[in-house]
Amino acid sequence: MSPSDQVIKRGFDLVFAALGLLILWPVIAVTWLIARYDTGASGFFRQERIGLGGKPFKVIKLRTMRNIDGTAVTTAKDPRITVWGARFRRWKLDELPQLWNVLLGQMSFVGPRPDVPGYLDRLEGEDRRLLRLRPGITGPATLKYRNEEDLLAEQDDPEEFNDQVIWPDKVKINLDYLDNWSLKRDLGYIFGTLKK
Repeated sequence: MSPSDQVIKRGFDLVFAALGLLILWPVIAVTWLIARYDTGASGFFRQERIGLGGKPFKVIKLRTMRNIDGTAVTTAKDPRITVWGARFRRWKLDELPQLWNVLLGQMSFVGPRPDVPGYLDRLEGEDRRLLRLRPGITGPATLKYRNEEDLLAEQDDPEEFNDQVIWPDKVKINLDYLDNWSLKRDLGYIFGTLKK
């Protein structure tokens, strides 16, 4: 991705994140109230993720889980997920507050999903090129693994399956995205996400 590509991508993110927040703030406010009631905690969930250049940032999502200790890998059958939380996750409403992360420049509309420490920041060699990308709300790997939680729920060891099968494939997909970026492809991923 060239410097001019990065300027175009950031400009797109800035304009449409601002518009998205302006239009969707009532939806975010209502779902925040429901999440607050449903989880018995703050309606927003903030967690450290790895961003551009390997720099940590706090991602903002709607809270969909109860505060119970567990693995960083979430499956569809995870007992921590609340009734409304399951709906928000299915409809992707829990992702809407991330428009704020996009506006701040911590995320992009399209890119690799922001991972917890221990994945992206531990890449080696050529794979570390992924740190040149802002994490995304959606992207090619997100679309391929849109049913990731269901897939993980079918495994005997979800964490091992994630680390040995899903994660390496996501790295490969996202490197291809980095090497072949275009605004047209970004728009395709966004519309593909909305369609699904």
